Amino acid sequence: MTLGNQLVWDDTVLPFQLDASDIRGRVARLDGVLGGILKQHDYPAQVEALVAEMALLTALIGQTIKLRWKLSLQVQSKGAVRMIATDYYGPTEEGEPARIRAYASYDADRLTDGAPFENVGEGYFAVIIDQGQDMAPYQGISPLVGPTLSSCAEVYFAQSEQLPTRFQLSFGKSTEGNGEEHWRAGGVMLQHMPEASPLMAKVKGEGDILKPSDLLSDDKHENWRRVNILLDTVEDLELIGPQVPPNDLLLRLFHEELPRVFDPQAVRFGCTCSEARVRQSLSIYSARDIETMTTDDGRVTADCQFCGAHYDLDPKTVGFDAEAGPSDV
Repeated sequence: MTLGNQLVWDDTVLPFQLDASDIRGRVARLDGVLGGILKQHDYPAQVEALVAEMALLTALIGQTIKLRWKLSLQVQSKGAVRMIATDYYGPTEEGEPARIRAYASYDADRLTDGAPFENVGEGYFAVIIDQGQDMAPYQGISPLVGPTLSSCAEVYFAQSEQLPTRFQLSFGKSTEGNGEEHWRAGGVMLQHMPEASPLMAKVKGEGDILKPSDLLSDDKHENWRRVNILLDTVEDLELIGPQVPPNDLLLRLFHEELPRVFDPQAVRFGCTCSEARVRQSLSIYSARDIETMTTDDGRVTADCQFCGAHYDLDPKTVGFDAEAGPSDV
């Protein structure tokens, strides 16, 4: 079913559970969301691909966070792509869409034409969960282990959460009959339910990198192996094409595993930047500090790296001296 050029399952995340295997997962489609993220920047193709993959991972992982929480994924690297940052904002109310934003910083003269991940060097993959005011954020990190960002996320869940996890993603530009290009992306995430064992956190893998086989007992490992073999049969067009709704995809892949679906979560591109937030971030600086930030035109400017919004402010109205007022300076 379509609404104009949009499918009803575009920009959604569908959670599911495989009752016969003790495995949970999500199916995600990011189409308009990904276009909204990438059109804010003129990224080279290698960087676009990495941002697209990271945004899709963020949607799949973020669907589990609670209302009004924020999940952030970050890649920090010594490679040509120095950083990729994404944010997933949980809905403010039940039934409302979640929001995603993303950006990357890179050295254009160091980019190579090989596989996108070749532009990511030594570094780390981080997951940060902000539960709101008066709560300390949770942060977990793991090393960057290729050949993709998906494999980095899988290593994170094995190392930091002791959860066997698998991602199968597809993304790229699609050309409509009228010649117009737009992004389509889809993916499946599988995650084995945690084993209730106090010894699990002490498990060590080869080279200190854990694999699912290190985390599961024999019978659980057989379930995991079988479901992964089934996922290996998925085709790119099933993940991103217009013909197979997520529910049908789950039945095609896992009908013998007794799939059970839950309510889908709508996702939108969205940024939380505002002039008020810019002023708040500048409120820690004195008038002397603000002077060093003032342009030759006598303005203080700021650009949002996520959405490209531009803020142009009078330097006399920002900083803690401005907050205090003339009588307190």
